[in-house]
Amino acid sequence: MIGPPRRFHGPAVIAVFLALVTFVSSATSQQSSAPVTPGSIHGVVLDREGTVCEGAHIALVQAGPAASPARTAISDSEGRFVFGDVPAGPYQLTFSSSGFASQTVSGVLHSGESFEAQPIVLLVSTASSEVQVTASRVEVAEEQVREEEQQRVLGAIPNFYVTYVHDAPPLTSRQKFSMAWKTSIDPITFLSTGAFAGIEQATNSYSAWGQGTEGYAKRYAAGYADNFIGTMLGSALLPSLLKQDPRYFYKGTGTVRSRILYAIANAVICKSDSGRWQPNYSSITAGFASAGISNLYYPAANRNGMSLTFENFLIDKATGAAQNIFQEFVVRKLTPRIPNYNSSKP
Repeated sequence: MIGPPRRFHGPAVIAVFLALVTFVSSATSQQSSAPVTPGSIHGVVLDREGTVCEGAHIALVQAGPAASPARTAISDSEGRFVFGDVPAGPYQLTFSSSGFASQTVSGVLHSGESFEAQPIVLLVSTASSEVQVTASRVEVAEEQVREEEQQRVLGAIPNFYVTYVHDAPPLTSRQKFSMAWKTSIDPITFLSTGAFAGIEQATNSYSAWGQGTEGYAKRYAAGYADNFIGTMLGSALLPSLLKQDPRYFYKGTGTVRSRILYAIANAVICKSDSGRWQPNYSSITAGFASAGISNLYYPAANRNGMSLTFENFLIDKATGAAQNIFQEFVVRKLTPRIPNYNSSKP
């Protein structure tokens, strides 16, 4: 038979409660007083082929109660790394190496634990690399020559032998011969030769050639021969042999007087392929040579030996000086297609 429920008197209940509190407090105190010892973290770094990655950079950062300055390590020849005396608590490891994408792993280190991390596999970085390709001086010169061959006064008259780039790279021999040939066979060259031959015909210059179609043809042939020989000798053959630049380097700045003197001087001086100013041996020699060669096909009555040679040479230099002055002050304004080089002078 079940009897009536027992009743606990107040003092007994209080005594039991106090005993329980004392037991729990004692257990908690014993647990919190247990020693917390540092641990270690170690592992190995590999690439995607499974080859050990030597020299990888590993950074250890801890947060929370174990927070401390970041520590770093470098993987050895076997790809291994180790961090010793690591306080227990959360941590973060960051792995990086040149040419590979960085990786980060996190975890919690327990008191006294020697933690062997899973092998870290670094992947090749997919970041794009910028590659700068610099054109060679020959390629730059080739591009500038193409631009110069588009220069035409009033859109028609060739103006190939002037550069508006004060530090333009030198021309190769092939480029020098190419420009000379294109100048010689340009339609304007044929037309201008015909015009001068007509003037000579009208003024009866070199009268020994007579008049009519035959006289005009002889004057035309002599005029074209003068231009062709002078251009090939003075702008291609000799500049290639003597390493000189046959172009006129536009000045464009300074006083009017300085620009005029510069233009006149450039009738007898030029830049060498090394960029130095020097006497224009190519032009001077070509002037004498072409003038001497012209004695072979001009009428005997007009062959005055050295007298004609010097006369033609002086005329050529005077004409060159006048053309250079014209280049400095007029031609650029009349040339619609001048290349807009960054390095050109204003």
